[in-house]
Amino acid sequence: MVLCQGGEGDAAPAAGGQEPEVPPGREDGPGAVQPCPAPGVEAAGAEERRACGCCSGMSWPFCCEAPGAKKKAACPGLGLFYTILSAFLFSVASLLLKKIEDVHSVEVSAFRCVFQMAFVLPGLIYYKTGFLGPKGKRIFLFFRGFLGSTAMVLLYYAYQVMPLADATVITFTSPVFTSLLAWIFLKEKYSLWDVLFTLFAVTGVILIARPPFLFGSRVTGIEGSYSDHLKGTIAAIASTLSAASTIVILRKVGKSVHYFLSIWYYAVIGLIGCVIALFVLNEWRLPHCGRDRVFLILIGLLGLGGQIFLTKALQIEKAGPVSIMRTMDVVFAFILQVLFLNHIPTWWTVGGALCVVASSSGTAIRKWRHSVKKAKQREI
Repeated sequence: MVLCQGGEGDAAPAAGGQEPEVPPGREDGPGAVQPCPAPGVEAAGAEERRACGCCSGMSWPFCCEAPGAKKKAACPGLGLFYTILSAFLFSVASLLLKKIEDVHSVEVSAFRCVFQMAFVLPGLIYYKTGFLGPKGKRIFLFFRGFLGSTAMVLLYYAYQVMPLADATVITFTSPVFTSLLAWIFLKEKYSLWDVLFTLFAVTGVILIARPPFLFGSRVTGIEGSYSDHLKGTIAAIASTLSAASTIVILRKVGKSVHYFLSIWYYAVIGLIGCVIALFVLNEWRLPHCGRDRVFLILIGLLGLGGQIFLTKALQIEKAGPVSIMRTMDVVFAFILQVLFLNHIPTWWTVGGALCVVASSSGTAIRKWRHSVKKAKQREI
């Protein structure tokens, strides 16, 4: 697998996401590795059809394919299968997070950062990128690391205090907020369709949060108290905004910084922040039982596996279909919540999920069609 230099591009859902724009929310998303475009596939946002940046000037076997080698026929639907498998792994990791007892979300995030560092460090050494990056880009890398790790901590907290499906659905508003922030800070186009999708996303979040001033004081179908539910909703929204801000920063940085370096900042700053927060909150402790320790390791492995399969999917499939198929995260979240947590979602949650999925799918389809249209115009 050849890794492209630079940050996540304009590919349309996490967390997160570079980053293909997928709800990082599994920002978890921020650990994704950007692949080179498959031969013959037009990369979104590229100025012309050419070899990927990491392969330019490099000889085989370091380039994408051997010279003169025949192109293998891609298995139809394999990329979408990888996407579904990635969504399943992410959903199982979220389920295990809810099963862990008496471990703060910040501590879980610290373990995740350790796994990211272990994965990225060999790549930094191999590509000789250094550990700080270009001087003019370090401030952007710092905020990428800070916002990305903040999104992860807030998302894990949301998973712990509110229903799994509710938190998952909210994270799928990330593409909508990314478009809005890109319009504000990067002066990208923001059409009436984007406004409509934003309204759909906000409506879905309202149906999930069910504020008392709209739905009355008796709110059913939540875990624990409504106060915890509201805190989880705010944390999930803040996580989504942080993940969307991360994608905007990576678009600003562009391909001037190696992708591994971006992940390195995310993991190092996240780990430092988590350790400081744990000592301030006095929450640092090892899990009481062996089961929870195994769950912590599995969360890191499943998250890494999910990112690998998402990367493979984007290697052989266009970003639009992958982004749409990522909505299977919501389906898996509902199924796992019912089977393993014995929590039946309310019709309000189902309605909110439909609004958010329609919004994120609509955003992905528009960007996909726009990239295809630009590719055809360049060919002419």
